[in-house]
Amino acid sequence: MDPQGGHYLNKSAVLSGLGAARMCQLLLGCTTMALVAHSAGFSATYGTYCMFVWCFCFAVTLVVFTLDVTRLHGCMPISWDNFTVAFAMLATLMYVTASVVYPVYFLRSECPSEGCEVRNYRIAVTVCSSVCCFAYGAEVFITRAKPGHVVGYMATVSGLLKVVQAFIACIIFGALANDSEYNRHIPTQYCVVVYSLCFAVTVVVVALTVSGRTSSLRFPFDRFVVIYTFLAVLLYLSAAVVWPIFSFDKKYGTPGRPEDCPRGKCPWDSKLVIAVFTSANLVLYFTDLVYSQRIRFVSHSSA
Repeated sequence: MDPQGGHYLNKSAVLSGLGAARMCQLLLGCTTMALVAHSAGFSATYGTYCMFVWCFCFAVTLVVFTLDVTRLHGCMPISWDNFTVAFAMLATLMYVTASVVYPVYFLRSECPSEGCEVRNYRIAVTVCSSVCCFAYGAEVFITRAKPGHVVGYMATVSGLLKVVQAFIACIIFGALANDSEYNRHIPTQYCVVVYSLCFAVTVVVVALTVSGRTSSLRFPFDRFVVIYTFLAVLLYLSAAVVWPIFSFDKKYGTPGRPEDCPRGKCPWDSKLVIAVFTSANLVLYFTDLVYSQRIRFVSHSSA
């Protein structure tokens, strides 16, 4: 080996706060999957979603950790820093939802028919999954933009908010698909168009940033993002007004939850979820608009 060539392995990828966070993610993720596969178990759509979250995040984290240690990420045709912080933010959100959904549907105070040992395993799964949320959150905290440092767009508040906005839009889509009765009124169909349009553009913004292609575009990408965010605020504002009116007003919908509505398959519940997360995304887009006006894009691939 050429002594002037430097080391092939990146020791800082292990012996650093970021490396410690990623190793904790791998350890906790592997433990969670092992507990579920051994005795805790999962079933139905919600259980499958939780298992997908744990497997997907573990697999991507393992790839990220390996590429960082071996320095092979420099061969990837992407903006590495933008990709890793965006994934860490997404993994945090996915783990939070899995850590809430799993105990709600699989954990009870009394022992299940399979025995108390299964309940104890499910408690352990919930604890490991919850702790792993903080491990991914720690990575976001470590790699976030800091004053005086030049970082990728995804490490800024505006970039991280883009990931949260897209994730919340996915929750809205899930509620829409769960018998939300959105096709009963044209205004509620308009709201679906708003959610779909904003989600699509947000994903494109994230994809272009992560791919490191923003500097090759023939228009100022930062100005485009600010203009789009402003339009998204207006669109979500209209949806935040229209959806509740045509879902809960006496003339078009039901103000209160019907007593005979089954849990998990109640259109009123889906409508409420959509109304709440529409307002949440409105706040996020407005906050994004405030921060995005002072962002300078960095689209190069980090070595």
